[in-house]
This record gives sequence, structure tokens and C-alpha cells, in this order.
Amino acid sequence: MRRWLPRRAGSAGGSGGKGLAVLAVLALAAWGASGFYRVQPDEQGVVMRFGAFNRTTPPGLNYRIPWPVESVTTPRVTRINRVDVGFRSAVDSGAIAQRPTPSRDVLEESMMLTGDENIIDIDFAVFWRIRDAGEYLFNTRNPEVTVKSAAESMMREVIGRTPIQPALTEARAQIEQQVRLGTQAVLDQYKAGVEITQVQLQKVDPPNAVIEAFRDVQRAAADRERARNEAEAYRNDIIPRARGEAERMVQEAQGQKDSQVARARGEAGRFISVLSSYQVARDVTVRRIYLETMEEILRKNPKIIVDDRLQGLVPLLNLDGGRTPPSPPRNPAAPAAGAAATQAPRQVPQGTAR
Repeated sequence: MRRWLPRRAGSAGGSGGKGLAVLAVLALAAWGASGFYRVQPDEQGVVMRFGAFNRTTPPGLNYRIPWPVESVTTPRVTRINRVDVGFRSAVDSGAIAQRPTPSRDVLEESMMLTGDENIIDIDFAVFWRIRDAGEYLFNTRNPEVTVKSAAESMMREVIGRTPIQPALTEARAQIEQQVRLGTQAVLDQYKAGVEITQVQLQKVDPPNAVIEAFRDVQRAAADRERARNEAEAYRNDIIPRARGEAERMVQEAQGQKDSQVARARGEAGRFISVLSSYQVARDVTVRRIYLETMEEILRKNPKIIVDDRLQGLVPLLNLDGGRTPPSPPRNPAAPAAGAAATQAPRQVPQGTAR
């Protein structure tokens, strides 16, 4: 300092005043340099001017008017905080890295009324973080209590619209989502600067006094669902089979129909062709039809030779070689005619066959 401030001859007081001025300048520079501050990546800077909120600053190197004009607070905005509702956990509720283990149940918070007027015991945890540090510090006096009250109120509202059976079974994820969105909307109205990241149901049970009855109801519902699934499986098995059988019968009937129609048309065509031949040559056609008919009849009936010259013996000679005669045809007129021919044979010349 003495090197920077050379002494004049005969002016000791002047050199002292100049030294004080330099000291004041240096002090002022140091005071101005004290306004630089650093905000970490997981923090957010909140600048207060004479104790009142002025602005927020992002992570990095920033500047403020030095104390006592402006001061800065750097809360951690990426830290996940937890609030327990309906129970108190043995783990610190400030920050959490895993699901807490309930240690004590708080019935005045956990007992709620469902939409079908049943009582249910619900324990849940709310996870939140700071979204806006300025609003978080200055718009609510106790942000944690505010988050807890808003979440409990919204849970009671959602449970009040939900029947007990869905709340116990398949509606848990839906309840968590509705409570998270509703709580966030309430905190946004308060401008609390808080973001709800997750709502986690820890326990959803009926009251201890009636829990066995509710378990019996759940078992009955499970049996009902199982019986319904078995009936559905049987239905899915029998209906396609019946439809296939019906389709097969329809196809067989259609084939029978087509066969009969084709056969009838063929018979009709054959009859028309015979009729055409008959009209061209009636005598020849009649004789041919007669011979064909007799040939068909004699092929199906036993053949007998009758000799009227034999005396004392049965004048019959079986030419079929002892074969059993075929069964009579379905037409009743044919057996009757055959029986009449056997009982009263008409004598014919020797060697004539019938």
C-alpha cells in the first residue's frame, strides 16, 4: 500500500486521505464481487431484494446485488419428497428411494366412505418435488402440510365416487391417476410451486372388524368368475361344433337333393328316348321291352322244368343246383305271381323252360 501511495514532503495528512480512498475503492470492489454466486444443477436460485421475492435464476454462475440489498436461497428442486397419508412410516418422510414400510396406522386419515356407502381403510403415499422455487417458498407457509391436505381431500373425493369392490380389485391404478391429477390441479390453484410425481396406494382393505366377511365375498366372486369362464369355454366349444354339424347336414341334404334331381332327370331322359324309339317302331320296341323285362324277372327267380309224362314222381326239375332261392322282391305282386305259378303250374310241351 505504501508503494502505491507515495508520501509527499510536508503533506502527511494528504497521503493518509488518499490511502483511505484507495481502501474504500478496494472494499467497494470486494463488496461488488461478493454478488457472484453459483447454482448447482439440482438447485434453483431464489433472489430476494430486501427480503421480498424478486426473481428465480437457473443453474450456473449468476449475479445479485450484494448484501444487504439482495440475498439468495438455492433449494434443491430435483429431490423427491414423500408424504404419508393414513400411516406413519419408520423411514424419514423427507426423501425416499424405496417403498416405505408402514409402522403405525392413523385411522382418522385412512378410514374413508366409498360410493356404495361402505367403509374402507386406505393408506397411500404422495411423492412430490419443487417445480418453482419462488412459489414454493413464498406462496404457502407449510408446503408439506398443504400437499398432504390436498391429497387426502382428493382421495376422499375419488373414493366417494367409487364402489368398494372396484376399489379393492381392479380400480387401484385408476384411483392413483385420478388422485394425482386432482391434487396437482388443487396445488396449481394455490400456486404452491409443487409437482406431484406419483400417488402410491400402500394398503386398500376393509376395516379389520369385517375383513373376513369381505374376503368371503371376494372368494365367492372369484368362484363366480371361474364358473363364468368355464361356461364361456364350454360355449365356445359346443357352438362351433353344432354349427359344423348343421353345415354338414345341410351339405349332405344338398348333395342328396342334387343326386335325386339328377337321377330323376336321367330317368326322364331315358323314358323320353324309349318313347321316341317306341313311336318309331312300336312292335320291335314292345318285343324288346318284353324280352328285357322277362330276362330281368327270370334272372332273379328259380328256374323249373315240368315234364307231364312222368307218372308217380314229382314232375319238377330244379335247374338252380339246390341253391337257396333269393329273397322275394319288395313288390308284393311278384311273389304272389310266383306262388300262383308254383301252386298251379300250367302244362307246357316237354323241354320248355319258364
